[in-house]
Amino acid sequence: MSQKSEKEEMRSEYDFSGGVRGKHHQAYREGTNVVLLDPEVARVFRDAEAVNRALRMLINLAGEEVRRNLTKGSSGRS
Repeated sequence: MSQKSEKEEMRSEYDFSGGVRGKHHQAYREGTNVVLLDPEVARVFRDAEAVNRALRMLINLAGEEVRRNLTKGSSGRS
């Protein structure tokens, strides 16, 4: 093994002693669905639970129409 230079040394503030290898591997393999919220929206919906609750409410209120549009495969972004 070669000696590591000072630049290659891990900083003391990086502590992975409690880390678990592969902890999120399965979730990553199943895919992710990351959505970036605009700042004004993020101020209202501060976490995933709040966003999901609001979206479920919208789905319930809009009923079949929103389900039909959501399954068309378009994000609606330009």
